[in-house]
Amino acid sequence: MSAFRRLYNGETTLDYPRWWRRAVTISLVAMLVSVASFGVRGLNLGIDFEGGTSYEVRAPGASVADARAVMAAFDAADARIQTLGDDLFRIRSEVADPARAGEIRDALAADLGTVETFEQVGPTWGSEVTDKAARALLVFFVVVALYITVRLEWKMAVGALAAVAHDIVVSVGFYSVLQLEITPATVIAFLTIMGYSLYDTIVVYDKVRDVTGRLGATERYSYTELMNLALNRVTMRSINTSITSALPVVSLLLIGSVIMGAGALQEFGVALLLGIVVGSYSSLFLASSLVTLLKEREERWQAIAGKLRTRGHTEGPTRLIGREEAAQPDTRSPDRIDGSRGVARRRPVQTTHLGGAVPPRPRKKRR
Repeated sequence: MSAFRRLYNGETTLDYPRWWRRAVTISLVAMLVSVASFGVRGLNLGIDFEGGTSYEVRAPGASVADARAVMAAFDAADARIQTLGDDLFRIRSEVADPARAGEIRDALAADLGTVETFEQVGPTWGSEVTDKAARALLVFFVVVALYITVRLEWKMAVGALAAVAHDIVVSVGFYSVLQLEITPATVIAFLTIMGYSLYDTIVVYDKVRDVTGRLGATERYSYTELMNLALNRVTMRSINTSITSALPVVSLLLIGSVIMGAGALQEFGVALLLGIVVGSYSSLFLASSLVTLLKEREERWQAIAGKLRTRGHTEGPTRLIGREEAAQPDTRSPDRIDGSRGVARRRPVQTTHLGGAVPPRPRKKRR
């Protein structure tokens, strides 16, 4: 309980630099798996991106083989067929001819079950949506890089964009490995992930700038120690933000997807929940480690590190946290001992309107 209390009060003494190398290794492995999945399995793009026809058919007692047999009669045996539960099938094909798509719909209704939804999107529309999404992503990166560079510095912009790129690659790789469908709602979730990750990263960077502004001029601490102090100060804030952001998403998944059976909510909610977890992780471990690596190469911080090595400071990055807390002035009033009971009681200190302490009243002399 004391550890949780210290964590809640922002009094943690975690040694983040000790975990950076391990975190970077895990992230690199996750990104390599994601990129490999892009090449091997590809992305399960929705109809809005690829074009074609989509049917949702409710067919009690039918199987995937039955649905494929109906599609094979129209030379569409390579159609993608998914079971959505409760005897509901989603059938995707690349048929672009409206007349032929209508014939397939009638055949599915006659031989399989009830066609609940039917969509058809041309390939031109799908390519246009994909191009616009790619341009929006590029503009987003450029604007964010310029803002962070002007507001903070270019090294922090590099760290923030690297963390956002990591979050997107890992999140999309998760969809590729599990072959979850990527729809416009999923793209909106990915954009929300980028905004959340940037917000969490900028909170860390702002705290770092505040800490370096107060303690950097003393030249008694390295940039790694200052970064570790800032991370310990924002750890609980990041955890609280992640929890409060994840609770509505979990409710959305449980109520909207599991209970009500809304597939679109599942695609949107899974992307958001994954992005919240990955975004918090990248802000505390990846963005901070990259900025520290770039800052420690500056001439100023190299000189400070050399002075610290000459002075023999070998206590590690957590030494600053304990010293900063120990250096806080003790504003508690002095205690006095009650002689009759032997219990320590607190004696209030009277102050004047000028803030100075009032001296005790002198005792009268006995005659």
